[in-house]
Amino acid sequence: MESREITAEYRLAHWAKIIQECRSSGELVEEFCLRKGIGKHQYYYWQQKVRKAVGTQLSKQEPKTTDMAVRGFAEVKVAESPVSYSATGNNQICIETGYCRLTAGSGYPVDALVTVLREVIKP
Repeated sequence: MESREITAEYRLAHWAKIIQECRSSGELVEEFCLRKGIGKHQYYYWQQKVRKAVGTQLSKQEPKTTDMAVRGFAEVKVAESPVSYSATGNNQICIETGYCRLTAGSGYPVDALVTVLREVIKP
């Protein structure tokens, strides 16, 4: 791995940690950035880059199958923030926490859903 790639990964990890800290702080982004001395535009720039990187990583991990009716169970540890679950109809489930809402249909691969939840709801 080249030093440029290592630097890019380091920065992404650094900003992912800052973004997670902001989300768990309960503050508005503007308040958090002001308190930490971070530019609001810089925060949103890196938030976009982190989201894109996570999306790319998730798309690589999704199973390469045309049969979307994957069945199974997985243990999910819930964070301290309040989480609500509800059925939205049409065989969908909605999982909502303080800063995120995840809605998935019954055909969504369980292992992909678990991967997303692990990133969103960290114990």
